[in-house]
Amino acid sequence: MRVVVADDVMLTRQGIARLLADAGVDVVAEAENADELLRHVRLARPDAAIVDIRMPPTQTDEGLVAAQAIRAEHPDVGVLVLSQYVEPSYAMRLIEDHPERVGYLLKDRIFDVAILVDALRRIGDGETVIDPTIVSRLVGRRRRDDPLAELTEREREVLSLIAEGLSNRALAERLFVTERTVEAHVKQIFQKLRLGVTPESHRRVLAVLVYLRAGGAAPSASQ
Repeated sequence: MRVVVADDVMLTRQGIARLLADAGVDVVAEAENADELLRHVRLARPDAAIVDIRMPPTQTDEGLVAAQAIRAEHPDVGVLVLSQYVEPSYAMRLIEDHPERVGYLLKDRIFDVAILVDALRRIGDGETVIDPTIVSRLVGRRRRDDPLAELTEREREVLSLIAEGLSNRALAERLFVTERTVEAHVKQIFQKLRLGVTPESHRRVLAVLVYLRAGGAAPSASQ
């Protein structure tokens, strides 16, 4: 896998690049701001870009804006956004426009190289990977009109783990059930959420989007 790493803090950027290199990931470029990031993506056409949300000059959402531009201009390039803070509204902004091949992780997880590489692999497979802390924050604010009302408690549990990026096999191991049982739960979830006959990978992304939206309307970035 070929990756571009963007973070304005040199030690963080180089630390991520070193971890990835040691894990066999090819870091083709590093960037310290959004303009450099977009230039490197256009020239190198990596498999994925790792992007810090808060970058110069305002240290607000330049990285998120760059991530959205990458997904719009280069849909085959995955994006893994990093944040030091729990910012559910930013996660929703990212996945609502382009829900496939995107991820959002808190920075304190990325120095576990297994988590980082697994997230990149899942994004490369077309999945959506959202930090469990973000998922918990979103679903803790349910709307009165809950689109998940028809799901059983077990189906909600399965869907919450799908939102964290777990495969059916990993779900089965986590829940101590067979993979066939997980497949049955996933099928019921798709039916109850009225997700049509499309490839399962796409329906999983749509199901995650419904799940996160059901957690409550994301506040605007100005709030």
